[in-house]
Amino acid sequence: MDNARRRSGTARLSTGYHQTQGGKVLRSGLDRKASAKANPAPKKRKVSAASLGDKKKSQSKPVLVLPETGQILSLTAMERVALRRRAHGLVPVVLIGQAGLTDAVLLEIERALRAHELIKVKAGLSEDKVQRDIWIRQITERLSAANVQQIGKTLVLYRPR
Repeated sequence: MDNARRRSGTARLSTGYHQTQGGKVLRSGLDRKASAKANPAPKKRKVSAASLGDKKKSQSKPVLVLPETGQILSLTAMERVALRRRAHGLVPVVLIGQAGLTDAVLLEIERALRAHELIKVKAGLSEDKVQRDIWIRQITERLSAANVQQIGKTLVLYRPR
């Protein structure tokens, strides 16, 4: 055995395989090239741009439009407790970033509420509690949702489907 194989911990067997110290048997590079020639990869089909355009038109998603105002959903104390229990294991799905509460963020919250009905939102960079309270009020009014709880920078929102 030469020095390079001693250092790497492999021994070349007479069958063209390498054996490692862990007992795994690996094929040598020459054998892999030979097997690739014997079993070539299937050829890819060419797709025309016209057929792709037809698929894209048929798969278009409806555009979500945000309402200007809505009603704030109110919850009883027992409903709020039950929703807090459900929300405990959730991970924030929307992050309010440096730009604040933009229409894009509201649209993402709308999508998440449609899909999950109970979500967590993280107000990432805002150190101002007053600003976070304003954001909660705007979200709940505009999306007709309920504020279940706020712990630090994490908001829990609920809207029934």
